[in-house]
Amino acid sequence: MNKEIKAVLAFSFLLCFCFLRAHAQYATEMTVAPDGSGDFASIQAAIDAAKAFPDKPVTIFIKNGVYREKVKVHAWNTHLTLKGEDKEKTIITFDDHFDKVGRGRNSTFHTYTLLVQANDFRAENLTIRNTAGPVGQAIALSVEADRCVFVNCDIKGHQDTLYVAGEGARQYFRGCCIEGTTDFIFGAATAFFEGCTIHSKADSYITAASTPKGIDYGFVFLGCTLTADEGVKKVYLGRPWRAYAKTVFISCEMGSHILPAGWSNWSGTERDKTAFYAEYNSGGPGAAPERRVSWAHQLDRKEVKRYALGKVFRGWGL
Repeated sequence: MNKEIKAVLAFSFLLCFCFLRAHAQYATEMTVAPDGSGDFASIQAAIDAAKAFPDKPVTIFIKNGVYREKVKVHAWNTHLTLKGEDKEKTIITFDDHFDKVGRGRNSTFHTYTLLVQANDFRAENLTIRNTAGPVGQAIALSVEADRCVFVNCDIKGHQDTLYVAGEGARQYFRGCCIEGTTDFIFGAATAFFEGCTIHSKADSYITAASTPKGIDYGFVFLGCTLTADEGVKKVYLGRPWRAYAKTVFISCEMGSHILPAGWSNWSGTERDKTAFYAEYNSGGPGAAPERRVSWAHQLDRKEVKRYALGKVFRGWGL
């Protein structure tokens, strides 16, 4: 082989190597800023630029600002973190609602402000809100994935604020404030709320679980505080959106707005026969274990051990 051919082959090999190396590398940290000082001016643009199914986690830092956009974390955006600069000042907002979307009987599920479809997602220090107002179903945050974590986030809306979906999907909320009017925490996921503030803005229902048959855990609230707007006096802890719904409150402080009955059946159904609604060590003026509906449960010390985080999440260590 003459020198010229060898040189051409060596150069071709070098080009190929450089090309492959360049494509193997990707940004693991990006910054979003509305004033243009970051890598992107919108959250969605940053997500769309993130590597699909990354080998290393990707973090998108979001600087303070009001981001008016519908944001979607696609199923291929696994191991992604959205991290706000300051919860009070880093706001994702939109105002879609059932009638505005107008996509038929399932329009509710298209009203989200933030939709998460990727496993191993994390959000910190964000306010996620739907500002449609009291006009019907209007989701702020929709989570349709497994092993998702939300820390120090405010999730604000009215009806159907937080949709936690996915049969057996595990989703964790710590130190969050979730507020709404009717069924403002709803869905089929196994969702664990620890040290959260659950705020009612109207006389209605807090939860509407749809836990599938055969799933051991639905919604678990541990050490949460239940509050309400002034004048709100008649709030139920939950009602079963589907048969086999499961919701448990453990060591939660309940305001006077919680009705003594605690729980309600879905009108016109017999879902109370399959639902599992329970409490342990409730405190505050809304705690009335002896006055709860007959089909609710008060856990004992042995039973409550089943609700340790590791057991609920089947070994997932966050």
